[in-house]
Amino acid sequence: MELGLVGLGKMGGNMRERIRRAGHTVIGYDRNPDLADVHSLGELVDRLRGPRVVWVMVPAGAATQSTVDELGELLEPGDVVVDGGNSRWTDDEKHAEELGAKGIGFVDAGVSGGVWGLTNGYALMVGGEPEDIAKVQPVFDALKPEGEFGFVHAGKVGAGHFSKMVHNGIEYAMMQAYAEGWELLEKVHSVTDVREVFRSWQEGTVIRSWLLDLAVNALDDDEHLDKLKGYAEDSGEGRWTVEAAIDNAVPLPAITASLFARFASRQEDSPQMKMVAALRNQFGGHAVETK
Repeated sequence: MELGLVGLGKMGGNMRERIRRAGHTVIGYDRNPDLADVHSLGELVDRLRGPRVVWVMVPAGAATQSTVDELGELLEPGDVVVDGGNSRWTDDEKHAEELGAKGIGFVDAGVSGGVWGLTNGYALMVGGEPEDIAKVQPVFDALKPEGEFGFVHAGKVGAGHFSKMVHNGIEYAMMQAYAEGWELLEKVHSVTDVREVFRSWQEGTVIRSWLLDLAVNALDDDEHLDKLKGYAEDSGEGRWTVEAAIDNAVPLPAITASLFARFASRQEDSPQMKMVAALRNQFGGHAVETK
């Protein structure tokens, strides 16, 4: 099939390549002309045959809103817009209503895979009407990992991004647990090789995971994380998860504490946040601050 892809950064650029490797046509637009296949959204839409599918991979908030607004003026009834960024689920409901009034479908897609997605595939959590999702399904199949799992139609519009938000909240708590354990091991004098302790956990233990593998990668690069400053940003989903928990009276003590720990990282050079920063860099290519 043909796909228009808006936003060709770390995620979008690799997604374009993976979809093309699956035999589909991707026409990409980015504000950086060195990355783009076309020079405007209008040209992108003109190059696609109907019913068109345009996938948006730009930062959540104003950038996504302006892109959706412009596409709403360019697309025709029967076309579909996919928001694959990290938008808040309440924005999805607004976008679906605005586009739906013009006969344009809307699908929200939570995408997980980071800088490893090109090789390993992307886990996809999507929300929307079945007929709209069906128009995008060949692209979902191209992006997902090989095998039975990695794609879910989570529910109505907003369900995809809500599911990805909860995924990221869990990710916060898991990274925090590894970071706390690492700091404690580093603190005691009896443990002389913390990196190899982490490595030993990669097989046969109940805490083995891809995050643990990435922690070992980070320690191989910088055994005591001396090059990193103990500072870790939060990209929004952790806050939204805690806010949703409050709205629904669901206790999330571990996720909430992990969010607050990131706030603490901005007040002092936190050893735990060195590990969180290293993990974010390993799986997502997120920037780190060095001393």
